[in-house]
Amino acid sequence: MAKSLKIRDLTLRDGQQSSFATRMTQEQINRCLPYYKDAGFYAMEVWGGAVPDSVMRYLGENPWTRLETIYKAVGDVSKLTALSRGRNLFGYAPYTDEIIDGFSRNAIESGLGIMRIFDALNDVNNVKSTVKYVKQYGGIADCAVCYTVDPKYPQPSFFERLFGKRAPKPVFTDEYFLDKAKQMAALGADMITIKDMSGLIPPRRISRLVKMFKQNLNVPIDFHTHCTPGYGLASVFAAIAAGVDIVDTNCWWFSEGTGAPALEFVYIFCKKLGIEIGVNMDAVSKINAQLKDIRKELELSVFGAEKPAPKAFDPVKDAIPDEVDALFDKAVRAAQTENFDELLAASQKIEAYFGFPAPNELVQKAEIPGGMYSNMVAQLKQLKAEDILPRAMELIPSVRLSAGLPPLVTPTSQIVGAQAVNCALDEKAGRPMYTNKSSQFVGLVKGEYGHTPVAIDPEFRFKICGVREETPYDTSKYKMQPNPELPEAGGVKLASNEKEVLLLELFPLVAKNFLTNEKKKAYEAAQAEAAAKAAKAAVAGEKKTEEEKVPSVYVMPTDIKGNAVAAPLPGRVIEVKVKVGDKVSIGQSVVILDAMKMENSITSDYAGVVTRIFVEKEQAVPADAPMVEIG
Repeated sequence: MAKSLKIRDLTLRDGQQSSFATRMTQEQINRCLPYYKDAGFYAMEVWGGAVPDSVMRYLGENPWTRLETIYKAVGDVSKLTALSRGRNLFGYAPYTDEIIDGFSRNAIESGLGIMRIFDALNDVNNVKSTVKYVKQYGGIADCAVCYTVDPKYPQPSFFERLFGKRAPKPVFTDEYFLDKAKQMAALGADMITIKDMSGLIPPRRISRLVKMFKQNLNVPIDFHTHCTPGYGLASVFAAIAAGVDIVDTNCWWFSEGTGAPALEFVYIFCKKLGIEIGVNMDAVSKINAQLKDIRKELELSVFGAEKPAPKAFDPVKDAIPDEVDALFDKAVRAAQTENFDELLAASQKIEAYFGFPAPNELVQKAEIPGGMYSNMVAQLKQLKAEDILPRAMELIPSVRLSAGLPPLVTPTSQIVGAQAVNCALDEKAGRPMYTNKSSQFVGLVKGEYGHTPVAIDPEFRFKICGVREETPYDTSKYKMQPNPELPEAGGVKLASNEKEVLLLELFPLVAKNFLTNEKKKAYEAAQAEAAAKAAKAAVAGEKKTEEEKVPSVYVMPTDIKGNAVAAPLPGRVIEVKVKVGDKVSIGQSVVILDAMKMENSITSDYAGVVTRIFVEKEQAVPADAPMVEIG
């Protein structure tokens, strides 16, 4: 067992993303930064994941400014970390090496020290480019192996077994994960993270994996997990006892539940073992004083009400009750003797004493990410189809296996979950399953996201994509996003520098809105400074332009004369692919609908001529809304 342990603090990225929908403002972060500089964490995860998208979409803030501001405050005291999806970076599409190069260079120049790089399929080919460019520009390449489990398939019946049918063999073995780690180390990874994004890894398994990794790899090993199913804290304790080099934690008020384990628990555990974590816990107390207030502010802004909070606790200033101290002693002994059942029981009692959320047994039994489950519930509530949730959950293993058994991590968890919902809706409506499918599911099955852990049946691929052979994404056909001049902002370019161009490439719709607003604000300010009269005229003109751009409200038609292609679920129209007078064949795509975080190609069940179109681009439509009439 090592005598020192490094701590990566997740509070300002994964912590707020897991518990508060990534809504921390720059002002809230700024309150904490002076104390972070004093705390001296080995690393601070502050960027990547959903942060760049969310700060533009919901807060109207610049992602690059966030990274640069944190670096200016903390400097090199802690290495700033971001989470990247390999070739997909922070988005959902594969990008060219040119984009990955520019993004890596600008991130490191803005203060990033470590890029944690993972691929949703554990396809090592998809992390190569990011590793190359991060290291080229002086950053640390942290390659993450995504932990997942084999689905619980329905067991073959007696007669099925009699005729030779067997349940699929396990894929995600210890050897599978070690092989992926070895491949990543061979690429030049400076460290390897065991990334348990769903919190599904129990103490026994992580202990075994850490030992295997330490024996077979010559780079530091980090362990990342969450607490939703109830394993998180015990598994971190087990990883520490097994000799892991780094663990990921959150500060008290942003920890546990759907987040990572509490730093304060790790501090007590390590202190009893004589392990030094290198963190100034007095400074952490000051961070927590800020986070307590920020937590309340976020709860009110995000959820509209305060949520149950844990008991206040500071391990430096507060005495640990005897019964809790005894539980920590029990956890230490259990970890050292590898009594994992006792370790789990003691750890969960510690969490319960301080009022942290109880284990989510549904997520634990279903063995899917908590976020994936909550997304499915929210989508079905929106559809007013909560009754099909059990069936959608039943379909996840078969949908996942048909799609090549991808690990359930962003974005594949959303892709598989949304498709299971689509299949359940198809079934309920009497349609063949996979009648409705998102363009992302099509891309996954086609091979555009990379190699899946198991091969996809060519006939299934043909059914979904129209091709039988795996077809990788062709980056040579990649087209940069349009970068027009903005008349409403004095004719300046939408993206005026490389960092803004990169935002536009990764988040086309969100960045377009954000950058347009930023350029308009700057133009208005300049006009106001030049002359109040001109400023008033400019503002009036821009308001008119804005009004003209707002799509009309969808009106449900009452006089359908032909066959109507309707929206299978509520969403926003991205593109209308036909016009009045066009001939349409059965199965032809007529509308692209943004729904359930996916682009859904809505196809026609009818052949004929388009007689009327009831929707327009950017318009929100409810479920079952007629969109195109075909006569």
